[in-house]
Amino acid sequence: MQYRRLGRAGIEVSAIALGSWLTYGTVTAQETAQACVREAFELGINHFDCANAYGSEPHAAERSLAQALKPYRRDAYVLTTKAFWPVGPRPNQRGLSRKHLMHELNESLRAFETDYVDIFYCHRADPQTEVEETLRAIDDMVRQGKVLYAGISEWQPAQIAQALAVQERLSLHPLRASQPVYNLLNRYIESAVLPLCEAAGIGLVVFSPLAQGLLTGKYRKGQAIPPGSRASEARVRSSIERALTDENLDRVEQLVTVAQELGVTMSQLALAWVLRQPAISSALIGASSPEQIRENVKAVDMTLSEESLARIDAILS
Repeated sequence: MQYRRLGRAGIEVSAIALGSWLTYGTVTAQETAQACVREAFELGINHFDCANAYGSEPHAAERSLAQALKPYRRDAYVLTTKAFWPVGPRPNQRGLSRKHLMHELNESLRAFETDYVDIFYCHRADPQTEVEETLRAIDDMVRQGKVLYAGISEWQPAQIAQALAVQERLSLHPLRASQPVYNLLNRYIESAVLPLCEAAGIGLVVFSPLAQGLLTGKYRKGQAIPPGSRASEARVRSSIERALTDENLDRVEQLVTVAQELGVTMSQLALAWVLRQPAISSALIGASSPEQIRENVKAVDMTLSEESLARIDAILS
């Protein structure tokens, strides 16, 4: 396994991180979750990502992940969670207010059965709450020792710049992690988010590097959606179907050819392409079996040649 610094933080995270969205606390049996975590540890993964809203109910995925992590020393892994999305119908059960953040952090710690998380993300930006209130709350979490590093997820460049200005003016603990979407079919962060975070010492932990399965090559133009795939699940079908355009499927078909010529899987090619960026600390993968983790981790040992990268760019242009 390869380990990378989280921006300018001292902590090191595995280049491949194991996520829990859509799997833990929902469709994946606890025995399978434990098998996946065990395989991840054996392969050197030390970075496990979660959120308060993941699972069949608030904090369900955190409880599931906590059970799977019980055999391991707490200092052996990096544990993350997030807050923003609604966890109930009441007005203060969502967003980035001090009240909601403090409550949800404490609930997450109870679910994880731990006294701190390594990274706490603001899961989205909250236009209803002043960024100063949010950042002061996060700073207090760090000072209390309940959070080691502050993070954001899917914040736009202007929102990140505003947060950086506020934290500098108020001498708050710096942001050290950003979690945006990034993959071969979604490269929006390259223009502004990536260089902004890199300059500020913020490590990028990118999610959906396989475009929710589209970049595995399992979806083909003119063919039915495979049973058991992400696109067959009602919860995420609409978002995946929006990406299942003829143009994208044509691109993936050409990328599959590149992968075959290199002697790797489409998933490995997609992950290696993401990890070519030195500013990226980890690529988050989901897994419903240990075998998926085993195959995807092989991407860490791949180095794409300039010729291969140019060919990929030509396909994507």
